[in-house]
Amino acid sequence: MIVPLAASLALYTTGVARLWARAGRGRGVHVWQVACFAAAWLLLAAALVAPLHWLGGRLFAAHMVEHEILMALAAPLLVVARPIGAILWALPAEWRRGLGGLAQRPLLAAVWSRLTNPLIATILHGIALWAWHIPAFYEAALASSRLHWLQHLSFLATALLFWWSLLRGRARERGYGLAVLYLFATSLHTGFLGILLALARQPLYPVQTRTALEWGLTPLEDQQLAGLIMWVPAGLVYAVAALALAGIWIASSGLSGQGGTHALAR
Repeated sequence: MIVPLAASLALYTTGVARLWARAGRGRGVHVWQVACFAAAWLLLAAALVAPLHWLGGRLFAAHMVEHEILMALAAPLLVVARPIGAILWALPAEWRRGLGGLAQRPLLAAVWSRLTNPLIATILHGIALWAWHIPAFYEAALASSRLHWLQHLSFLATALLFWWSLLRGRARERGYGLAVLYLFATSLHTGFLGILLALARQPLYPVQTRTALEWGLTPLEDQQLAGLIMWVPAGLVYAVAALALAGIWIASSGLSGQGGTHALAR
């Protein structure tokens, strides 16, 4: 985890420095986008490298915090930051042109368009979340570092697709109405999963919760706390995002309506 995190930070800062040296500070990449990237990077480092990752192997609640940081905090911040353009500026000009041309190829463009369809992205993110919380799959990931890496990668990758489809893709082009719908649907099914974990009468993940007693919790209490974290704090993130986008949607609809009224008056 340390190598890709360090590489991404080095490439991003180099790219921003080169771009701003040529175009001026804040041009091409806004200062607030740099702040979003910095916040996302720090969150990823906290979740994947810092003591939280070590604690996540010993407490289910800490592991849940780790996952929610990836999906509900770092992913949307990365989407808002849009770091790919800055990272490309860290590469030689020939590489930038080659990668830019590669992204424009019809097949890749079609695949990207399909993956960032709001419905498909929401379903993929939901499948990743529910599949990895099947007890057999979840505990297999704890037993294998490669599967654990794949679990985190699938959570982050599908979350990036989900947030991109809502904040940068077709949902944005249609005025965020769809974004509100899919955020609401995601908050419902993730909240339901959290409720299942919180209200279960016995531990569903004995390997994950086996050391809970060392931290003053029973295995069942550890699982219940993890379920509450998924249910309440993570649900609040989706709810706040949905309310914010609903406000933008209503405001833009009002402006469009006023423009139509003025046109009729003229």
